[in-house]
Amino acid sequence: MSQTRKKWLTNRFIYTCKHIVACCLMSSNDDVFRALADSTRRLILEELTDNSEQTLYELCVRLTMEHDVDMSRQGVSNHLEVLEEAGLVASTRQGKYKVLEFAGADRIKTIIAWLDSLAENDIDTETEER
Repeated sequence: MSQTRKKWLTNRFIYTCKHIVACCLMSSNDDVFRALADSTRRLILEELTDNSEQTLYELCVRLTMEHDVDMSRQGVSNHLEVLEEAGLVASTRQGKYKVLEFAGADRIKTIIAWLDSLAENDIDTETEER
């Protein structure tokens, strides 16, 4: 095999690997955006950041009493499942209770960094146009 062919294959392999990694990162970001798209899930995240380590019952009571959210525990549980799949909420068993807490600080920081880079590109583009 010629040196040129080897170099082409190596570059193609590196490009493919970078593309796969970018797709994996974007799909994980897609989960976060999908989870944050719903106002009830955003409210749940706010509750868990304000009052960490709550049971499902405690969370439902706070949502009902403080935010006037009229939803069953099963409904809240379904929202929590989406948040857990996105890596924004973690749950642990403590005896017979499932304790929930916000666990998505790193995921949110990644999203913020990405959004900041978009904003910087937009500012750079506006500056160049003037």
